[in-house]
Amino acid sequence: MLAVPQDADEDVKKEFLYQNALAACMRAKGFTYTPRVEGSEAAQLPIDGQDYDLAKEYRGKYGYGATHAKVVYPDDANAHGSRAYKEKYETSPDRAYLDPLSPAQKRAYDAEFGLALVDGKKTTLPGCHKDAYEKAYGPEKSRAEHERESAANEEKHRQAQRALDGDPTLVSLAQEFASCLRDTGIAVTTTQPTAIGDMVKFQMNSRGGDVDTVDKETARAKLAQEIGIALKDLGCGKKFRAAYFPKLAKNPLNGVTG
Repeated sequence: MLAVPQDADEDVKKEFLYQNALAACMRAKGFTYTPRVEGSEAAQLPIDGQDYDLAKEYRGKYGYGATHAKVVYPDDANAHGSRAYKEKYETSPDRAYLDPLSPAQKRAYDAEFGLALVDGKKTTLPGCHKDAYEKAYGPEKSRAEHERESAANEEKHRQAQRALDGDPTLVSLAQEFASCLRDTGIAVTTTQPTAIGDMVKFQMNSRGGDVDTVDKETARAKLAQEIGIALKDLGCGKKFRAAYFPKLAKNPLNGVTG
């Protein structure tokens, strides 16, 4: 069973509880299921600059870690999308158990699991998935409840974004950040506090479309360029990020920002 991280937020803790309950249920039915929270470890890679020293060390080797690094370091799980990364974070640990199952055994497994694809959409059926989900998250909510909850979350997000983007200290530091980037030759497309922290990363990742066709030496040269830009971005934003992340913790946003 997975140890539930004590410092995780409630949504993450519920996912761990769900996975553990699902594993216990499947084992009680006579099947193997290894609990896993996909991406929970990968999400902790120090890319964003919240910890300046760790981010400097990471960016100094991988850049932003999502494009050419996977070609240069195929056996390194810290390079997002590399062979090693996929094996560690995206490959089911139960593959060796599931692959030899006969069609009849697989149908029995799926029936006990209780989560199926119907017309391309995940559909919950009676089984371990439903039971485990209700243990972790409570009874299934009605459509109206989901809509109310979604609307409330969206409004909470808008309020947090307004608070951060309207913070005078962050606005001033974001302007300094942007000025420094321009001085190094990096294009600035936004000075919003909630967007500028990831701006250069998103720009670089969008330029990695050739990553699946380049050879290793070309990838190495492009990664060197990315590392240089990633470190300039980190240095220019040091004061901004030191102020931003504590305020983000008090005004959490839904989605990738900062």
